[in-house]
Amino acid sequence: MHPFRKAVESGEHAAIEELLAENVVFTSPVAFKPYTGKAMTAAILRGVIRVFEDFRYVREMSGADGRDHALEFKAKVGGMEVHGCDFLHVDEHGLIDDFVVMVRPLSAAQALAAAMAAQFDRIRAEAQRA
Repeated sequence: MHPFRKAVESGEHAAIEELLAENVVFTSPVAFKPYTGKAMTAAILRGVIRVFEDFRYVREMSGADGRDHALEFKAKVGGMEVHGCDFLHVDEHGLIDDFVVMVRPLSAAQALAAAMAAQFDRIRAEAQRA
């Protein structure tokens, strides 16, 4: 089991942040431009945790070199089922330096976008305090 998955499933928020590289790039399924940096990515992930209900990973796949991982998940946003995947790349120190999220269906992505938009002032403030 990937350490990120273990941290998410056990609700260890500090461990999640510790797994992020300082220069991590987070690509959201609902934003055009990626977000950079550990503080912003950690704040976004805390926001996601607040909006997802019944979150669970259902499958994990890893590349042969151990640096690429795909963590398939299911959750609900506003009662709507979301099916998605976290694509992680780790650097030479085992820290996540690239984090891409994709979700489906479109209606769930739209619900996620609305829920995250409602969180974004808080997310931005949390990132600035870090």
